[in-house]
Amino acid sequence: MTEKPKCKYTSPDEQQCQEVDMGTGFCFWHDEKFDKSGLDLKDKLERYAKSGGLLRGLKLKRSILDGLNLVKRGSKEGYDLSESDFYRASLKGAHLFNTKIENASLMKANLKGANLHCCSLLNTNLLGIKLFSARIDNIKIGTNILQQKQAKSAIKEGKLDVALDYYEQSEEIYRDLRKAAEFQGLFELSGKFTHQELIMRRYRYPKWSKRRIFSKFIDVLCGYGEKPLNVIFFSLSLIFCCAILYFIFGVSYANDIIGFSLDNSVSDNFSALLNSLYFSIVTFTTLGYGDITPVGLSRLIAACEAFSGSFTLALFVVVFVKKLTR
Repeated sequence: MTEKPKCKYTSPDEQQCQEVDMGTGFCFWHDEKFDKSGLDLKDKLERYAKSGGLLRGLKLKRSILDGLNLVKRGSKEGYDLSESDFYRASLKGAHLFNTKIENASLMKANLKGANLHCCSLLNTNLLGIKLFSARIDNIKIGTNILQQKQAKSAIKEGKLDVALDYYEQSEEIYRDLRKAAEFQGLFELSGKFTHQELIMRRYRYPKWSKRRIFSKFIDVLCGYGEKPLNVIFFSLSLIFCCAILYFIFGVSYANDIIGFSLDNSVSDNFSALLNSLYFSIVTFTTLGYGDITPVGLSRLIAACEAFSGSFTLALFVVVFVKKLTR
């Protein structure tokens, strides 16, 4: 008896599909030309998965997979659906715990109420994904999502318009993830997505424009309100930089000018530096003991530092309380 030809789909790691060729060179699951729109394939796909079928590279555009259960019980590794296409597929209430859906497409897929806990979505197209009430804690999307990488590549190739479009898509994806995280009460995760969302928005501004520079400054200063440690590092940097300036331009202490001088010994210069650092700290915190006073250009520096200090301390309280209440 002549053996029926096998599906010619081979995964990137050389796994060969063992299903029967439908006459197009591919099996039902890997045939991109076979229209699966509106087909309820939930039970059929579950049986295929349990039988050990190759789940990578599935072509399931617009298929109905509501309530799909692909949880691999008793195994540390879940099912691998990498390179699969779920464009506009309905996966409402699907149980996809610990599955790998990498280098795939979930574009405009409906995952309302789905369980994506511990799913790996690295390099997957998440544009337009519907995540209302979906469980997304501990999902893995990587440092950069697919559209971010594509935007960076487009910039290297000089395709600015293409890059701006990818950054807009990235912003939309992070916004959807943020909303899903907020709905689940995952405020720490929501904060990370908020930060990324605003970075994508910044990249859409013209380079060297005032809006982009100001946005970058806010990011460095406090991570768009998500990173209180940034405020601390900024404060310490400002205190130290101002201390160096006081050391160079001099401050008055007990009617004597203290600061850097080539005529002073190393110990005297070091003592002057410590006094400048002390003065910078009390100026930043607006304590103003009055034992050391600024002179000359140091007055302008002290005024700027005092203003910045009062603003930065208030900002730290706001950002810290925001994080703490989460």
